[in-house]
Amino acid sequence: MPGGRLTQQDRTRIAAGLADGLSYAEIARRLDRSTSTISREIGRNGGPGGYLPQQAHRATVRRARRDAPAPAHTAGAPGVTVAAEEIIELAVRSGLPRMTARVHVDLLLSEDGRRTAAELTSRLKVSPASVSVAVNYLVRHGYVRRERDPQRRRDIYVVDDDAWYHSIAISSRQTLESARAAMTAAETLGPTTPVGRRLARGGTFLERVVQDMLESADRWRGLLT
Repeated sequence: MPGGRLTQQDRTRIAAGLADGLSYAEIARRLDRSTSTISREIGRNGGPGGYLPQQAHRATVRRARRDAPAPAHTAGAPGVTVAAEEIIELAVRSGLPRMTARVHVDLLLSEDGRRTAAELTSRLKVSPASVSVAVNYLVRHGYVRRERDPQRRRDIYVVDDDAWYHSIAISSRQTLESARAAMTAAETLGPTTPVGRRLARGGTFLERVVQDMLESADRWRGLLT
């Protein structure tokens, strides 16, 4: 059955395939894995010219131990840690800083979607400064919101259903600003110049796509309530 984590034997076979000059797709076929899995494995462990299976395996084990959030305190929830690792990797590949992804996933998988900075620091075994940088990024981009606990004088970070809408709205507004800046630059440079035409086309494209995205988010927001 395809999928699952690569074993040390799998990595030895990857190295052998590289030595034989096989393509990533052929190596993937022989291991019954996706080509993207093989490409990612080789790329993060020295590339096709420097891939060493034993070192790759040890490095992967170290990364898993370092990056996995503490198991969720939900009885009878098998596979939560594995799911968290997979979500973190997806978030990192999409451009989210790894520590920020770890904090976000830990909040997503919490029972009530709420944690204090102290709880995040303890669960993820990282410094308060690292948590502070991560949550500030998440708040700024709409992934979580900050609430104040007046009795205990501390902040509580919350991820709720509406956070999905706000993150899309904030990202779309930022992209829209870039689109309009490109269109303004096109006017300044002259819409008939090669650069002006390129900026105008790109800005118009982004503006239309973002407007469609915002309309779609508004249309389907009711699914979050």
